[in-house]
Amino acid sequence: MIKTLPLLLLLAGCAALPWGTAPPREERAEPLPELAASEDDTPSLRLSWPGGSAIALLIQQNGETRLWRSQGGVVVATEGARITATAGLRQWIAASRLDGPDPLEEPLSLAARPATLRRQLDLMDSRRQPEGMRFGVALNCRLSAAPQGDALLLSERCHGAGTPGFTNRYWADPATGGIWRSEQWVGEAGMMRMEVITPPSS
Repeated sequence: MIKTLPLLLLLAGCAALPWGTAPPREERAEPLPELAASEDDTPSLRLSWPGGSAIALLIQQNGETRLWRSQGGVVVATEGARITATAGLRQWIAASRLDGPDPLEEPLSLAARPATLRRQLDLMDSRRQPEGMRFGVALNCRLSAAPQGDALLLSERCHGAGTPGFTNRYWADPATGGIWRSEQWVGEAGMMRMEVITPPSS
């Protein structure tokens, strides 16, 4: 199975929004309007990365595929718990493809049976110039899980040519497998922490 979200679709979903269109640089932190994000039960995420933070609200959903946007213009697309595309940082993940099923769909099974995954990323800088684009960046990843306190911690170790090795981490409910926090590599910005404030409907 191959999963992808082209950047064109991601940007099209943002074009009609009333917020400003200029993407912020990741060094600028946005205020965290936690009360406003939860007052009307709109599904929301708390995002943080080196030099920045934001609250992102759900603006589009199709099954497990979701699009989130902060007031300052940081956009994150997710498939389940996995970040599949970003915009609004210095470097964007334009698309993400998996060669096969995503092991994150069955997180509880990873405690007994670690899994491998091959993933490809398309990256571009915020200027969208050809010299800043990289297509088909191949990553080989290994996923495993182990208890950590009251949670099940999933570790996804990835490496590939031309990218630094990194480890994504996901915190799951050991009873249900629901993932409520993660730290994922998003390109030059490094690791982005994503925490569920108000969960979306299934």
